[in-house]
Amino acid sequence: MQTYLVGGAVRDTLLNRRVVERDYVVVGATVEEMLAKGYTQVGKDFPVFLHPKTADEYALARTERKSGKGYTGFICNASPTVTLEEDLKRRDLTVNAIAQHPDGTLIDPYGGQQDIANKVLRHVSEAFSEDPLRVFRVARFATRYHYLQFTIAPETIALMQQMAQSGELKALSPERVWQETKRSLLENSPAVFVEVLRDIHGLNDWFGELITSQASLNDAIEALTHTHTDKESSTPYKIKTPEQLLCIRFSALCSGLSAPQTRALCQRLRVPNSVSDVAQLVSQHKDTLLSEALFKADTLLTLFNQADAWRRPERFDLVLAAMTPLAQINHVAWPARNALIVECLEAANRVNPQEIIARGVKGPEIRTALNKAKYENIAAVISNTNINAL
Repeated sequence: MQTYLVGGAVRDTLLNRRVVERDYVVVGATVEEMLAKGYTQVGKDFPVFLHPKTADEYALARTERKSGKGYTGFICNASPTVTLEEDLKRRDLTVNAIAQHPDGTLIDPYGGQQDIANKVLRHVSEAFSEDPLRVFRVARFATRYHYLQFTIAPETIALMQQMAQSGELKALSPERVWQETKRSLLENSPAVFVEVLRDIHGLNDWFGELITSQASLNDAIEALTHTHTDKESSTPYKIKTPEQLLCIRFSALCSGLSAPQTRALCQRLRVPNSVSDVAQLVSQHKDTLLSEALFKADTLLTLFNQADAWRRPERFDLVLAAMTPLAQINHVAWPARNALIVECLEAANRVNPQEIIARGVKGPEIRTALNKAKYENIAAVISNTNINAL
């Protein structure tokens, strides 16, 4: 029984990146032996265990044979006779197929170190094509390591194109595709994810709305290129959480889509409501937010009502933040326009419903009087603003 550190921990150490998690492969052991040593089995399809003290993942060395469609159609062999080299051969990329002996020695039968030196993402073997999820994984790795100037090997690009054309990508679950999309959108260069899928014709099955027109695709790529975090961003809203950044990035992905198209994409990928709500609001109102019609009190009041800016101010803030890259690609000076919207919303929020009720207004007339007072406050702000400067 021998244990080796494998995968991302080895790869990122060689790239001088922070190691987030450590995974191990165990050669020459059985399930019974792992359980006897106190490990907890967590893998249903594959023999994966958690270390009793560190909770790191330990998987028995295994080989896999394709038995059906998708990423779950495999027959697994995890007998003690499976060698380390056989286990590494089933992995996706050579840079992920490097193991480290406890004494620090690297075992690299498929040239992963050379590919790291050459900054190349290359598939280990033709077995790569048996798992369609790898198309999205490679796109994600290309996105993550774009800043290091990594590229995908031509033969791997060709194989990914074949996989996309085979229709196998349809067999994936929405949850798995969304997870790869989400992780890619949170990387520093999210546009690369879309560009890779475009180049291998991998957008058709899951992101069909993006290729309904060249403009839709171009807008998505350009808007994602303009998404930045915190200090780099021209939005006044500081991005504090990954979910906030994801909302902005996914809205950028949908920047060239209509509201129905954005809704369809969200439903297909089963995007969480917190993210899809922002993207759909951006798609619904972006034309108004970028047009001269915005400088009318009734337009802004309708926007605030439809976006429920009164009860969901944090979400509305994200909508405005997500407009920053869209404004940039449409050559609209957003900061000043954004400031006006915020000032108008604050003015409208100063209307006190209790004061209206105290005047004797009752029933449905309360809402009418409330909207009228909000309209007047918004109009007062606009009248004191130099619209020509916006």
